Amino acid sequence: MADLPASRLAPLPRGRGVRNPLSLVRVDTAIARTAAGFGVAFLLQSIPAMIEQLPNLDPLWSSVMVFAIVVTLGLTALASALRQQVRGAHVMFAIVYLVALVSWPFAVTDPAAATADSYWLYYLLTIATAMATVGFPLRVATAYLILAPTVYAVIRVTPAGGGVTLVQAALDSVYAIILGGAITIITAILRGAASTVDRAQATALDRYGHAVRQHATEAERVQVDAIVHDSVLTTFLSAARADTPEAKELASRMAGNAIGYLRDAVAVAPPGDADVAVAVLASRIGDAAAALSEPVAVRSTGVEGTPIPVAVAEAVYSAAVQAMVNSLQHAGAGVERWAEVRATGDGVLVEVGDRGAGFEPDAVPTERLGVRVSILERVASVGGQARVDTAPGEGTTVRLQWPAETAEVDS
Repeated sequence: MADLPASRLAPLPRGRGVRNPLSLVRVDTAIARTAAGFGVAFLLQSIPAMIEQLPNLDPLWSSVMVFAIVVTLGLTALASALRQQVRGAHVMFAIVYLVALVSWPFAVTDPAAATADSYWLYYLLTIATAMATVGFPLRVATAYLILAPTVYAVIRVTPAGGGVTLVQAALDSVYAIILGGAITIITAILRGAASTVDRAQATALDRYGHAVRQHATEAERVQVDAIVHDSVLTTFLSAARADTPEAKELASRMAGNAIGYLRDAVAVAPPGDADVAVAVLASRIGDAAAALSEPVAVRSTGVEGTPIPVAVAEAVYSAAVQAMVNSLQHAGAGVERWAEVRATGDGVLVEVGDRGAGFEPDAVPTERLGVRVSILERVASVGGQARVDTAPGEGTTVRLQWPAETAEVDS
């Protein structure tokens, strides 16, 4: 631990947010926001053609369809910005657009006056296929990519659609399919790469947790072996050689001491041979948060120069990582997450929280060990205490403190 580079010793800036460079959530968010932004731009581009063509359309249809398209497009932009109900909003726009496209020829009041110029819905055709890619599964999005341009081409060759030539209609349709197909392929590739990164990250964290548990088990084995060798075996030898009352009394006291050593070994982790600054713990927690698939705001306060035992730092760090992983698995996507590291004079306090789904602690099955073993018991084993504050719908906060505020004494 003493060989850590100097950059690892500096405290993290207060309020610093750390983000994974690639994750499925971030890719989906970027694609959704891009589609919504281009959708607004293309809608504005269609306004001149819309104004020119609306007089030849049923006023009720025009009012309903234009209103529905504008509202659903606004909802996609809002949902993408807030990262809430993103897929549902994009699916809604794709469906509304398809309904408008299919019903368009029935709303034309004078087919003979229909223009051969591009119809105003054509400006939004590629946007609709892009939003279908965001909202639908890949197979459904691919079917939509073929269906919507084909419907447009069929309508365009009819009198109500402008009566254009089959070649012109086919060119418009193929162009929309090629452009929309490129968007679909790029989206599928990015999602696949992000999913691979997420799986690799989950595997790495799982392996790290396994390594931590193995290390703790090995350290405990070494400690117990030392106690057995130094105390228990010596006690057995003394008891076997006890021929006088004084020797028997001495063996009895040695046996009591050995039992006490074993009891302490269960309750207290083996001490490290060095201390580590709380700033190093804060930096390691920040590094772990940066590897997660969703952003975690990491803050540190007063961590400069405050030392804690290595065993304590390892236990608190592992418990904090487990708390962040639990948040990713159970709190929901897109919620606010944070981790704060504070020095408390002679110790450290780490808080990991989120504003996600929360849970009912009493409803957690006893066979689920993530909180009880990986967080509560791990911190308690080094003389600290952990507390989980949560409720359904109210988020979760995990507080890891060393040393414990109060010591429990066995009666």
